Amino acid sequence: MAGLVAVALGHASWPVLASAEIPAVAQRQRAEKKVFTDSEIVEGFFKTAFGAEYHLAGRVDRIRKYDTPVRVFADGNRADRKAQLAKIVADIAARVQHLDIAMAANNGEANVLVKLVRDRDLNRTIATFYGSERAREIRSSLDPQCLSGFRKNEKYEIEHSDVILTVDNGDFVFFDCAYEELLQSLGPINDTSTVPWTMFNDNVSMGYFDVYDQYILNLLYDPRVKAGMTVQEVKEVLPDVLADVRTWVRKVNNLAE
Repeated sequence: MAGLVAVALGHASWPVLASAEIPAVAQRQRAEKKVFTDSEIVEGFFKTAFGAEYHLAGRVDRIRKYDTPVRVFADGNRADRKAQLAKIVADIAARVQHLDIAMAANNGEANVLVKLVRDRDLNRTIATFYGSERAREIRSSLDPQCLSGFRKNEKYEIEHSDVILTVDNGDFVFFDCAYEELLQSLGPINDTSTVPWTMFNDNVSMGYFDVYDQYILNLLYDPRVKAGMTVQEVKEVLPDVLADVRTWVRKVNNLAE
């Protein structure tokens, strides 16, 4: 197995749901940049789809993504947060054209497990997932409010993801974390501080699925971009892929030509 990759801190996506009713989200939506050059989109894609903010094993210089339907199960006691998570998953499904993602009825049917915990239980939960030593490394290097990681096979296909979210730090933090960690658990797990428009920047908090990150996820899940591809292999197919992704993102967000 090619190991586990882990990340942290929260960021997010846009309405179908109550996130639009949160003042901090509505404010960010009003100010959102929605028009990007090809080079701006491509830069963010390569910086997040390759590499890893914190990785435990395996190479990180290849495309990593699911090659199967993604099914998400929420494990926790908060029915309200489970309902919000289901709406977030539906929002992601509606905005990423070639991604088959939905909630699962039980953990046995899921390949993404979302653990909903109280903030006071976060560190203990991280230790349960990664062991006490690695949990200390994660806390010291990332100081997470939330966390995601995945296991991939020798073909760089993601086989299983784990997401840990806190439920009691307020609505904005929950939506912000849920969107970022769910999306990163699908492949673009490398945070970058040099791209100002992506939620995969620890200095950026959103609480919704912004247009820029819709470009990144749609590029990643286009069938022509395959798990295991190198940077050069992706560059060869990217012009055609980007043209089609632009058409889709404009359509789903009602953006002008």
